[in-house]
Amino acid sequence: MGILGNIFGKIFPSSSTADKTAADASGAAGAGAAVATTSDASAMAAAPAAIEPVDVAAILVAMSQKNSQSLNWRSSIVDLLKLLGLDSSLEARKALAAELHYSGNSADSAAMNIWLHQQVMRKLAENGGKVPDELKG
Repeated sequence: MGILGNIFGKIFPSSSTADKTAADASGAAGAGAAVATTSDASAMAAAPAAIEPVDVAAILVAMSQKNSQSLNWRSSIVDLLKLLGLDSSLEARKALAAELHYSGNSADSAAMNIWLHQQVMRKLAENGGKVPDELKG
């Protein structure tokens, strides 16, 4: 699992279970399509819509209230990683940058860090997270 996957795992703790359940459901729907009734198919199609987006900011605020450090996770990728209990070293951030296809100069860690924070917030939003616009950059 990559660093982004570790971030997702901390914010969406049941994401692997949800992904497996969705995959199992789609596999079962495909295998049993010949025997499924119209109402069964409608119920299966409606089920994913019932999943509420995860309020990322609320989760991070709750985590920061329990943390003894004063971390600026709203704008700092280093503090966000620390809050999540993940490696925030330069090497880890460079690995995350590579994972997210950063095309800038990784020697300019300030610019890379800003970009990383924005990209992580965008990826969280793209994958079921409710992220305030100001956190997406």
